[in-house]
Amino acid sequence: MGLAVSNLTYLMARGCAFLGSEYAIMAGAMSWISERHLVSAMSNAGGFGVIACGAMTPDLLDAEIAATKALTTKPFGVNLITMHPALMELIAVCGKHHVSRIVLAGGLPPAGSIDAVKATGAKLIAFAPALVMGKKLIRDRVDALVIEGSEAGGHIGPVSTSVLAQEILPELATQVPVFVAGGIGRGETIAAYLRMGAAGVQIGTRLVCAHECIAHPNFKRAFLKANARDAVASVQIDPRLPVIPVRALKNAGTEGFTAKQVEVAAMLDRGNVDMPAAQLEIEHYWAGALRRAVIEGDVEHGSLMAGQSVGMVKTEEPLADILATLVREADAALA
Repeated sequence: MGLAVSNLTYLMARGCAFLGSEYAIMAGAMSWISERHLVSAMSNAGGFGVIACGAMTPDLLDAEIAATKALTTKPFGVNLITMHPALMELIAVCGKHHVSRIVLAGGLPPAGSIDAVKATGAKLIAFAPALVMGKKLIRDRVDALVIEGSEAGGHIGPVSTSVLAQEILPELATQVPVFVAGGIGRGETIAAYLRMGAAGVQIGTRLVCAHECIAHPNFKRAFLKANARDAVASVQIDPRLPVIPVRALKNAGTEGFTAKQVEVAAMLDRGNVDMPAAQLEIEHYWAGALRRAVIEGDVEHGSLMAGQSVGMVKTEEPLADILATLVREADAALA
């Protein structure tokens, strides 16, 4: 067993050094879910928690970071959406609190945002859905990458995790730490990506049924009942609307999104909105639908964002137990 521990420790060393955590396992930033309780529990258990800022105002983020700091002395990060209209103010809030790692998600970081993050002293992590994007982000001085495959929950790209890993890790993993995400439900998979050169992994769906997660009992029950095939990607209705697909459990809310796209396309036709405003309308739809499911427990009409690893979520348990299981499985696979 001693050798297996040293194998895992050795393969995770770079990711742990980068994150400042015991394990190179990041918690994916899930809107309404990745708040103070789940984030602090993840960091306290030896992983790396990440606050999902989502559509929060700077004041709300300020309060959330302060509340998280009250629950953990361990490092944690903050995930910011690049299209947020107050992005620069949100970066300043992170700087005020000396947040050590900032994740920029949802497209290429806009002009000035990378310099603003660097000025706070934080390490910058960004999402690379393709090799060419990863290379550009490294040129732009991003400190680490997350490559997330289409198996993930929430907003997804078109390529599977296993293909992205094969394509990107051999090219970029020697230049910056690369964390692999999407469809990870067991430690054996973590071990495989570490062997391929990943610095660590990011998991989200697997953590939703942690005791510390504030998601409504109805939301958790939907996860416990679901199989991999229940987590489906949304369909784009209008080619003019560059809607990023979202993976969620199939329900009436899935059909509601189709109707929302038709409505926004009609607003575009009438000239009521321009393209950025149209995209923001779509984002607000998701934020509202997700809140209905996560906070209010409306699992029929709300959005049940979930990755395809949802079938591996079998029970509600303490977050520390989930992490211990994953580490034990990864350990055994590397023995």
